[in-house]
Amino acid sequence: MKKAYLAALFLIATAIVIGPARHGFTEEASGTTLPRYTDDGKLVRPNNYRGWIYISSGLGMNYGPAAHDAPAFTNVFVAPPAYKHYLGTGQWPDKTMFVLEVYSASSHGSIVKQGQFQDKLEAVEAEVKDESRFPEKWAYFGFGLDGKTASKFPQDRCWSCHDQNAAVENSFVQFYPTLLQIARAKKTLKPSVHLVASDPSGQ
Repeated sequence: MKKAYLAALFLIATAIVIGPARHGFTEEASGTTLPRYTDDGKLVRPNNYRGWIYISSGLGMNYGPAAHDAPAFTNVFVAPPAYKHYLGTGQWPDKTMFVLEVYSASSHGSIVKQGQFQDKLEAVEAEVKDESRFPEKWAYFGFGLDGKTASKFPQDRCWSCHDQNAAVENSFVQFYPTLLQIARAKKTLKPSVHLVASDPSGQ
């Protein structure tokens, strides 16, 4: 009887010690993939975004008038919980966060004889879906090269273009091949966005 009593006390003590730690770990893990803001409304740059889901890269992409700058690489990452939700629904859940890296392109280095590779980091930007904070649901932020926080871009800088031209909600899924397949399968592509068929069925 005494042994059973002591065993029960041990289990209770273990639950008290381990329980909060386990709960705290869950909160910490989820907090690293959710948007966080300073008291004055700036977005806090997530430090772990390179461990998120890598979506795709672009080279020299420009949505406005022809640019004369050297082409740059862009790498896009999305938080894992949002990616998992998208795979199942073809839509982005509230609190989705994308991070965009901009790297300069170089063709001179090491053994390279042809082509270009990513060289120096030039900027980090973010796209956030936060319905409780932004009436337009999506917002865009620029951290510069090494900023820890970022203010929201004006509406006409990014939001308008994404709202009018993005294939799924405000995200340019048309440039992310694997996600485009999901959107086609789930039928979540915007009817107003014209896409060139990329598969034999023309879907």
